Amino acid sequence: MSGLLDYLQLHQGEESKSKVMESVRSQISFRGANLWILACAIFIASVGLNVNSTAVIIGAMLISPLMGPIVGTGFALGTYDFTLLRKSINNLLIATFVSLLVSTAYFYLSPFKEVQSELLSRTSPTIYDVLIAFFGGLVGVIAITRVEKGNPIPGVAIATALMPPICTAGYGLATGNMSYFLGAFYLYSINCFFICIATFFVVKFLKYPSALVDSKYEKRIKYGISILIVIMIVPSFYLAYNLFNQKKFTKSAEEFIQKEFDNNGYTVIYKKINYNTTPKSIDLAFLSKKFTDAEILSYNKMLAKDGIFGAKLTIRQNNTDLKSEILSEINKNDTNISEKDIALTKIRQELDNYKITDSTLLKEINILYPTIGNVSYGKIEQYPQTDSAKLQFVLVYTGQNIDENRIKTWLRERLHEKNVVLIKETEK
Repeated sequence: MSGLLDYLQLHQGEESKSKVMESVRSQISFRGANLWILACAIFIASVGLNVNSTAVIIGAMLISPLMGPIVGTGFALGTYDFTLLRKSINNLLIATFVSLLVSTAYFYLSPFKEVQSELLSRTSPTIYDVLIAFFGGLVGVIAITRVEKGNPIPGVAIATALMPPICTAGYGLATGNMSYFLGAFYLYSINCFFICIATFFVVKFLKYPSALVDSKYEKRIKYGISILIVIMIVPSFYLAYNLFNQKKFTKSAEEFIQKEFDNNGYTVIYKKINYNTTPKSIDLAFLSKKFTDAEILSYNKMLAKDGIFGAKLTIRQNNTDLKSEILSEINKNDTNISEKDIALTKIRQELDNYKITDSTLLKEINILYPTIGNVSYGKIEQYPQTDSAKLQFVLVYTGQNIDENRIKTWLRERLHEKNVVLIKETEK
C-alpha cells in the first residue's frame, strides 16, 4: 500500500512554496504588456468564432494570460491571503471588462453576424463543462507547483477554454441577444470558478502556509466556497438534464420517422425536429406521397405510443411554403463555403487552362491532312530562362508529307493560340 501511495505522492518534484507564490503573484497583474496581449488574444478568438475556425480559437487560448488572476484567487483562498485575493479579483474583473469590450466592439463592427457552430456551442453550459474546468484547473495548478513545469500548461489553456465563452458573451451584447450573453457568461463564470476551486484544493492538500490566524474566518471561507459550489453547479445540472432530454427526443423522433415512413418507401425531402418549442415539433415533407388529415392524426397518436410525449407531427403538403423553407436552408448552406470548396474551385480553374474541350479538332485535322497518322495534343508549361512559365499547345503526330508551317498557321487561327509546337514522332 505504501508503494502505491508513493506513486500518488504530490510532494515529489514540488517547487519551493515561496518560489511558487512569487510566480503566481507576478502573473496576476493586468497592466501594460499583459493587457495588450489579452486584447489581441480576444480579437483573435473573436475572429476565430466569427469564421468558425477551431485552429484560430485554439491559438487565441494558448496566448491568453487570463489564467493568472484566476489561479491567484485560488492561491489567495487556499492561504487566506486577503491582500492577494483583493488584487486577484480586481485584475480578473479588469481582464473580464476588457475582454467584453474588445469582443463586443469586434462583433458590432463585423459585417458577418451569422451564428456559427463554434459560437452556439458556448451558449449552453452543462455539468460536463464543470468537470472539464475542475480537472483542467487541477492539472494546471499541479503543473505550476512542480520544479519541472512540463507541457500540461498549454493543454490546460485549451481544455478550460476561457476565451471563447467571454467572446461569445461579447457577441451576445453586440447583437442584443441576451440569452447568448447570459449562457456564455455563465460558462465563463463556471470555468473561472472551478479552476479557482481546483487551485484551492491543491493548495490545501500541499499545505501552503496560511496567512490567517483566526480559525473562525477559515470556517466562514469554507462555508462560503461550499455555498458557491452549489450555486454554480445546480444550473449546470439542469442544463445537462435538458440536453439529455433533447438528444433523447431527437433520437426517438428519428427512429419514428425511420420506422413509419422510410421503411414504407416514403421519401422524406424535408425534416425539422425542434425540441425547444411548445409543443415539441416534428416537421416533414415527402417527395410524392400525400396524406389525409385522418392519417396525419393517426400518426400523431402513434407518437405517444412510441414514447414521444408532448410533440406534434406536421406534414408539409403546401408546395409554396415548402419551397421557401428549402430555399432558405440552401441559402444558409451557401453562406458557409468551406475551405475545401474554395480549394476545389481553384484546382478546377487551373485544370481548365490545360484542357482542350473542342471535340471536332481531331476530325478536322484528319480531313485537312489525310496523310497524318496518330495524333496526340494538349497544353504544357514552357519554362524559358525567366521567372514565369508560358502555356503552349503541343501536337505530336506520325505521318508523311506534312507541311508543318501550314498546319501551325492553321492551328494558331483555329485555337487562337500564339505558341504552337509540332513534334513528329518516329514510327515504330
